[in-house]
Amino acid sequence: MPPVTEVLTERTFQYIRVERDDATVTITLDRPEVLNALHQAAHFELARAFDLYAADPALRVAIITGAGDRAFCVGTDLKSLAKTGDYEYPPGGFAGITKRFDLWKPVIAAINGLCLGGGVEIVAACDLAVASDHAEFALPEPRVGLAALGGGALQRLARQMPMKDAMWLVLTGKRITAEEARRTSLINEIVPRGTALERARAIARDMLDCAPLALEASKQVMYQSLGEPGLAAAMRRKYPAAERMLASEDAKEGPRAFAEKRKPQWLGR
Repeated sequence: MPPVTEVLTERTFQYIRVERDDATVTITLDRPEVLNALHQAAHFELARAFDLYAADPALRVAIITGAGDRAFCVGTDLKSLAKTGDYEYPPGGFAGITKRFDLWKPVIAAINGLCLGGGVEIVAACDLAVASDHAEFALPEPRVGLAALGGGALQRLARQMPMKDAMWLVLTGKRITAEEARRTSLINEIVPRGTALERARAIARDMLDCAPLALEASKQVMYQSLGEPGLAAAMRRKYPAAERMLASEDAKEGPRAFAEKRKPQWLGR
């Protein structure tokens, strides 16, 4: 990742909105007129936002959501694509996140409506997901002669969902409800319409009670261990984030705060 010196603020962007609240940043896809479908410029803005999130030590949790209450994201802006022709995604992939394999800070999806195609790719790339009860999900690509190859959804869903449920979503192209998405582990929770972002922020506050390096270590171990051939190999592997956590000041602060019956003061180092 190139060095980043600027701070993540809303002034930087045109197609997304950014809101900082203490150590949490909310990134909102802001194209409600096209149901938050993404074109090339939006992809690159999101990539920049995630670059800045990763590089900013003051930020510890990110939430991604969509503007309005109709859609989280319906994937690629096909009308824009028809005008511009095929284009390259940023190095981070679709929405700047689907090919980002070195971001160990947590990312929560707050799904506020329709979540189709690339929207599902985004959700699969997030660590946790909360959806409004009216949300619907689909990978409709096969219905137009394509497969969901752009953002790793096929690979991720095969790991995140029961295989038969993943195959249903992938091979029928049909929409599923929030209830089905929860049953099949595509999302974590269902909340009333209009409250997905509020609930995601509450989860973020729970995360902020935890040591940031402990969260990064936990995420890295869980994801990277999937690439090992078995449990023994996964447990023998060296995980840099875990080693950094164990050598940190926070690793001493946690037990000390517990013994002194006070809230720990995490430094992230």
